[in-house]
Amino acid sequence: MAHLKQQDANTPNLSRRIAFGGKTTDHGISYSNTAHLSRGRVSHKSIKRGNLFGQTPARRRISQTPHLQENVDPQIGFLLRKQWTLYSVTPLYKFSYSRLQEYSRQLSLFIAAEKQKSPVVEIEPESGFKVTFSSISALKTTEKDQPAVLIEIMQRSQVATENKGGKVIWTGWFCCTCADDILEAVTEDFTCLPLFLVRGAESLLAIVGTWFQQTFDCCFSTLTINSLNLAWMAAMWTGSKTDRDTVATELTFSVPCSPYPLDISYAIHPEDANALWDSVHSVQGEVRQEEVDLFMESLYCHFYRHFKIYLSATRLVKVSTSVASAHSDGKIKILHTQYLIGVLSLLTELAISKIL
Repeated sequence: MAHLKQQDANTPNLSRRIAFGGKTTDHGISYSNTAHLSRGRVSHKSIKRGNLFGQTPARRRISQTPHLQENVDPQIGFLLRKQWTLYSVTPLYKFSYSRLQEYSRQLSLFIAAEKQKSPVVEIEPESGFKVTFSSISALKTTEKDQPAVLIEIMQRSQVATENKGGKVIWTGWFCCTCADDILEAVTEDFTCLPLFLVRGAESLLAIVGTWFQQTFDCCFSTLTINSLNLAWMAAMWTGSKTDRDTVATELTFSVPCSPYPLDISYAIHPEDANALWDSVHSVQGEVRQEEVDLFMESLYCHFYRHFKIYLSATRLVKVSTSVASAHSDGKIKILHTQYLIGVLSLLTELAISKIL
């Protein structure tokens, strides 16, 4: 694996990973980099004017929720440090929070019936199912916000005792965070929970999705994240201070027009990344589009100066920070409780824009 070795604590950690056909190939190349990212203020005149990533919101706010504690609310801890796949969902017709227990029973029966029709479902034979719907009110930020809805599917063997709930084999949850504007436009018959996060077998997701579509006249669609929004995430999350040890900001770029799959992994030491962000950032709690452009272009210029590679000709496909990691294919892992609401707010915005 070709990589750039970090010389000291202040040197940006830069790495170039080359993969062929999904396998990492070691070319025995080692680069030493002793240059530092500039810790002074980046001149706006030195950066090309214009939008580097296309149309973006003029500004976004960085939400914090220090009151959330995963050790106090087990539901919150359950959502963290797991990889979720993202979907957007149109408003649910005639959905009622008072009928969650009834929905649990109905979906359990529906899954059992579908299992009898198709052997594709990845489950053990001679087993039963228990579906549990529950609400997560801790994720509400305003009175207008709808409580998140958590769905767990458990598999129970016939030989298991009745006291055992079974093994959770599939999990999904709906939420709508910091979306007052869209909630005001939704009529009373509809419940807006546009963001759906899931982990588990796709075969079960297909069954659950079918039941929701038939029951609530809604539609699911995959929620991918383009380079534009990944750049925003890189800037917003790099500038977010956490109470834990920070990790390097790592950006992964896909090289187009290559005969083999080729990725470039670019890791920046947390002190350098924070110093660069502080040099372009002005208003606390708010990020502007111009700041995102400056931040990313500065990283591009630094990389080209040392390795003569134009990252602007590649496609940003993954962002990893102390706050969260996100992939363009719609995979997300939220790492820090303090910024859970902020991450969900941004994802809710993306989900809403997909269904409008």
